[in-house]
Amino acid sequence: MRPRGGPTAPTSDTADREMVLSRIVDAPRELVFDVWLDPEHVGRWWGPNGFRTTTHEMDPRPGGVWRFTMHGPDGTDYGNRIVYLDIERPERLVYRHSGEAGTEDVRFHTTVTFTMEGTQTRVTLRSLFESAAERDRVVEKYGAIEGGEQTLARLATYVARQSGRASP
Repeated sequence: MRPRGGPTAPTSDTADREMVLSRIVDAPRELVFDVWLDPEHVGRWWGPNGFRTTTHEMDPRPGGVWRFTMHGPDGTDYGNRIVYLDIERPERLVYRHSGEAGTEDVRFHTTVTFTMEGTQTRVTLRSLFESAAERDRVVEKYGAIEGGEQTLARLATYVARQSGRASP
């Protein structure tokens, strides 16, 4: 599915516009997938270290919207809007991200895959930006790679607690 007015789905010739992050989560993919799309859970792990997330609306279905605010440790609020394009439970999630009205508009197309590796789940985020310059700007200005890695680490920690696999 191709989002209107945005980048196409990732292909091999888009590597200079992509940001790819991956992490193993010690839990079954059904659980990992569920906490990704449940507003009761996502606010407890979404965002880099020190951030909090408030969900204003979450309708996890194709065409549905997730509106949320990320509250930075310095008190800055970042309004976000995600439109879900495709949801294949529990394997894949595709969405288009933009800023919320009145905020800087950071646009990208993301595919999240949830792949079983034994009893664990590999979560891979593949974000495609409209240009290499835009990807580089978001990486530099917002620390998108480090923030994304921290978000996935927070997911792994949260899900491990939910599944009873967390270390004492």
